[in-house]
Amino acid sequence: MPGLTEAFSAVNYSFFSKSSILVRMTEMLWVGLPILIAVGSGILAYFVMKARMEAAIAGERATLAEARARLEAQAKTLEETIRATEESARRKALDEFLADLRVEERHYTREQKALFLSKKSLVLQERIFFRNIPLSSWVEHEMPIEEGADVEKLAKTLAVFAPDLMMLTPGGSQKRPSPPENLFNAAKKLLG
Repeated sequence: MPGLTEAFSAVNYSFFSKSSILVRMTEMLWVGLPILIAVGSGILAYFVMKARMEAAIAGERATLAEARARLEAQAKTLEETIRATEESARRKALDEFLADLRVEERHYTREQKALFLSKKSLVLQERIFFRNIPLSSWVEHEMPIEEGADVEKLAKTLAVFAPDLMMLTPGGSQKRPSPPENLFNAAKKLLG
């Protein structure tokens, strides 16, 4: 067997021998490669998580925008409802107030005698009441009348606080009568 050992010893094993640079590079490769892979994995995980967070934030923003739009619509509806309710309450209060207003009216004829002349005139007195409380003092109007004139019709034309003026139409707006003519012209129409 001596020849066998000589055969092995004659073979050049120099390619198996490792130089110190190659050993250090191999060691650095085995240490650096896992570090490089860890850094790469970390960067990849960062970008994946960043994309997931952006997707989640976009979903939350869409949900928030939808909720904000719903809240704004509710606020607008609530505001309109409150405004309509206030207007209705004001209208109802005004109607109730006007329903409690009434006019007390009295009229009589006054005769003034001077020597051979006698003048007859219609005296109309009115005042406004709120329930049982007078809001104004007696307002007096006097108009000369002739014999045979309709005193009731003449009294209605003289009325300042006419009930028709204080009534409301079914739509809730106040009646606007046509502007009254001159009192004397109105009296002439009634008498003539």
